Amino acid sequence: MTWAHYRGNVSVMTIAQSKLTAQGQISVPSEVRKRLGLGPGSVLEWDEQGDQIVVRRAGRYNWDDVRKALFPKGSPQSHTLDELKDGRKTYIRRKHARG
Repeated sequence: MTWAHYRGNVSVMTIAQSKLTAQGQISVPSEVRKRLGLGPGSVLEWDEQGDQIVVRRAGRYNWDDVRKALFPKGSPQSHTLDELKDGRKTYIRRKHARG
């Protein structure tokens, strides 16, 4: 669900609207709750994407989203088990080296 802000004389079509209370709270319209599968206790995430704020139900990431967040430059190089063990040994030696 994307909420866009007013830009000059052009208004954006929206699914629903909410009012902000003096305490900074909003009510999520029933149409939006149904689309996102929200109920009491559901957690929403707010994310900025360019000039828009995206609201989504928390925890709705797939493996591709996680991989892109962890490895933005692409998948890391594959290593054998022996290479991983050697790398761990080298790291520990450097971390605990005296002098």
